[in-house]
Amino acid sequence: MDLKFNKNEDANRLLVSELKRKHQKVSLGGGVSKIAKHHEKGKLTARERIEYLIDDQESFLEIGAFTADGMYEEWGGCPSAGVVTGIGKISGRQCVIVANDATVKAGAWFPMTAKKNLRAQEVALENKLPIIYLVDSAGVFLPMQDEIFPDKEHFGRQFRNNARMTSEGIIQIAAIMGSCVAGGAYLPIMSDEALIVEGTGSVFLAGSYLVKSAIGEDVDNETLGGASTHCEISGVTDNKYPDDKSCLDAVKKLLDKVGDYDPAGFNRIKPKEPKKDPKEVYGLFPTDRNVPYDMVEIIERIVDDSVFEQYKADYGKSLLCGYARIDGWSVGIVANQRKIVKAKKGSGAASEMQLGGVIYSDSADKAARFIMNCNQRKIPLVFLHDVNGFMVGSRSEHGGIIKDGAKMVNAVANSVVPKFSFVLGASYGAGNYAMCGKAYDPRLIYAWPTAQIAVMSGKSAANTLLQIKVSAEKAKGKEVTEEAKQQMLDEIKASYDAKLSPYYAASQLWVDGVIDPLETRKVISTGIEAANHARIERPMNVGVIQT
Repeated sequence: MDLKFNKNEDANRLLVSELKRKHQKVSLGGGVSKIAKHHEKGKLTARERIEYLIDDQESFLEIGAFTADGMYEEWGGCPSAGVVTGIGKISGRQCVIVANDATVKAGAWFPMTAKKNLRAQEVALENKLPIIYLVDSAGVFLPMQDEIFPDKEHFGRQFRNNARMTSEGIIQIAAIMGSCVAGGAYLPIMSDEALIVEGTGSVFLAGSYLVKSAIGEDVDNETLGGASTHCEISGVTDNKYPDDKSCLDAVKKLLDKVGDYDPAGFNRIKPKEPKKDPKEVYGLFPTDRNVPYDMVEIIERIVDDSVFEQYKADYGKSLLCGYARIDGWSVGIVANQRKIVKAKKGSGAASEMQLGGVIYSDSADKAARFIMNCNQRKIPLVFLHDVNGFMVGSRSEHGGIIKDGAKMVNAVANSVVPKFSFVLGASYGAGNYAMCGKAYDPRLIYAWPTAQIAVMSGKSAANTLLQIKVSAEKAKGKEVTEEAKQQMLDEIKASYDAKLSPYYAASQLWVDGVIDPLETRKVISTGIEAANHARIERPMNVGVIQT
């Protein structure tokens, strides 16, 4: 391999190594000492509970591992937002799992905990998957109650979703394995089945201290809302179990008896591994966003047998569209192209141009048609982002770039087949929207360690912000030296670049996680298998489109 390949490979492997290190750190939750105290109480941790519950640890797809990364530092941080969520198989049935991590602030709910729980419920709702709650939470983190309690996307929405899911026949099972307090008590009791662990599980609207304060009654928590109380007196919970494992075994047995689902019918044949070595992606994909590369080479290391059948290969070349299979599933792929191509001028003479991840009018038109084709044929869509945005300038504006871009955005927004997005490199501005960013309801959206998500690149944004800042200083009658300008530019760029990071995007849940590029096939296959649980109820209708 050439020097460029080796440099790319070294850089990407370092990024993957950093990813694994960061994941190991958040996997410890509240830390080794908190885990030890948890074990002393005879309890498993959230991750240990999931590991015991699911059939196969390797196939578990975690959602939101880096949620709240770097946030709430004044309170000691909140790794993974204090809750572990993902998709795994239990007794052969794919389920969404939500497990409170009581090693992190006793499982208290921070604002990002609410957002993450709602995301897990969204995955269950969209895909009609059973959802299992492993409850162990002290309830709302009171110092931040105003950011958690009253709004539409706050914790009350979770209980509304409980009611909606039950009405739609989506199975909800709650295993109460620790505290379940105040409004949080509604979550397991609004589930279809509520199991509880003796000695550690408890459910009450107000704990013993609050009861004493409110009505003067002296009562201990076990008598107030323990397993015996709720299984023998109130009937709030259905069955009690002596420890975590026996309770989790009961969950497995419940799911073992559930009837089969009515599949959506996405096409799948026997899977084939890519013919081209997937690990070569490390050497082929540049970490520098200004370096050209051929996205086809990347796709061929993701898809089955390395076969990618392009749609309109010679038209709208800044976007690749085509059909392939991933782990046997039929997919339609829309991907940004960044290689150097031969372009014809008006005279017919050919010259070289770098596509640079920019969407042109012809590319947008091609993609819109392709997306509609996939909807007509019931083929799930996969978007691979490395996009700087739509082409600007007088020539593009006169050619109707806004109109053609709107066609593509319309097609993405109204698509009824499941969509899966991966941010490989840049995902800037309206390009993020057109390529099915978070706002356009991808069933799953993940980033590679090389990803950057923002309105524009760090360099462009820094220069723009610098101009604004310098103009503001001049308006005050102050002159800005070149040295001061450079210092301002460096400060602005450092701040902006930090927010370009895929981990920043993951902390905000703009993406469901950051993955090793080699995990891309697993995410897509898991996602389509989940989507296959939910029949498509209506045809695609794009409404009014300017022509």
